[in-house]
Amino acid sequence: MSREFGPEELPEPAQVGEPVQDAYSRAVGAVTDTVLPAVAGLATRRSAGSAVVFTDDGHLLTSAHLIGPAESADVRFADGTVAVADVIGSDPLSDLAVLRTRGGGPAPARLGDADTLTLGRLVVALADPAGPGGAVSAGVVGAVDRAVPVLSRRAGRLVEQVLHTDVRGEPHAAGGPLADTAGRVTGVLTGAAGIGGLAVPIGPVARRILDTLLADGRVRRAYLGVVVAAAPVPPDLRPVAGQAAGARVTAVVRGGPADRAGIQRGDLLLRAGDAVLTGARELQRLLFAEAIEVTLAVTLLRAGAPVTVDATPQEWLPA
Repeated sequence: MSREFGPEELPEPAQVGEPVQDAYSRAVGAVTDTVLPAVAGLATRRSAGSAVVFTDDGHLLTSAHLIGPAESADVRFADGTVAVADVIGSDPLSDLAVLRTRGGGPAPARLGDADTLTLGRLVVALADPAGPGGAVSAGVVGAVDRAVPVLSRRAGRLVEQVLHTDVRGEPHAAGGPLADTAGRVTGVLTGAAGIGGLAVPIGPVARRILDTLLADGRVRRAYLGVVVAAAPVPPDLRPVAGQAAGARVTAVVRGGPADRAGIQRGDLLLRAGDAVLTGARELQRLLFAEAIEVTLAVTLLRAGAPVTVDATPQEWLPA
């Protein structure tokens, strides 16, 4: 079993007279010692990146865009062990994929909860130790709870929810873990959007996706075709909206369900069905199999006035 820090074991804050840089280095070093043994380099015929062991029986967590159509991948762990890992399943909308090493693997890293991360929190990104560039990079959380469009030949691709950090964006780091200062994996680094420092958060929604991939090898997902980010409701409109925050539409996929419903870039989404929306997270929670072809009443603010439209999510079918 890998070691997980308890609250009393967290690297202590800087002592009086201790340079802040020393406390920072101790924190990053402690996370590296805990998580890096579970990190692997991963390569298919088409791509290369990183992954992390997250179960006792050798399951690996990585990015779906790295795996693509591959059925297996070569992996190399920090101690030099090499193995073959079979693809169990992937979910392009969350950019998460699960593989299983033949013959097991090192002790797993522990999954955390990205919902507890706040702006300015220190995070550590870990990558294939044998890859080009550094294996460890540290930074802070700069933004949470937003979706991003994906660089893809297929129109309408997006990753539903990401964290923005200022960690260095090494190409081979994609698929590797983003850990908090307690040594828990709270995100999976993604390069799908072509922007460095992005990670798919590991929280309740991601855990549901991973559990389904482990059990069934795929996840049936509903697709709305809208990119959103958490945004405040202007104070003078809060009495009308009935809430202080919403999900700002930053892009709409042409021809998708949201576009057909009349949702526009710049709209501030407030509610979808019975769910109150304050960012990408709540919308992502809705878009599973039970929402496919079920019409949702979406309430939004446009030009200072409330508008309600009917949107019908469709099933996401990988190309």
